[in-house]
Amino acid sequence: MYEKGWLTKQFEEHRPRLRLVAYRLLGSHGEADDAVHEAWLRLHRIDPDTVEDLGGWLTTVVSRVCMRKLRNE
Repeated sequence: MYEKGWLTKQFEEHRPRLRLVAYRLLGSHGEADDAVHEAWLRLHRIDPDTVEDLGGWLTTVVSRVCMRKLRNE
């Protein structure tokens, strides 16, 4: 099991790339930040031990959050 500090550090390392992905999809810095925040919340709802590639998982979550937002506009 991972410590919360480790998970936070890993997330923060991915945050700039996640914000860029979300911004490219949504075109808004505020909405991009919201999508990244949603990924952070979802990460805390799962067992991180089940994720083999954290960066890939986070990118997938952010992309799906953005796509759902675009569909609902």
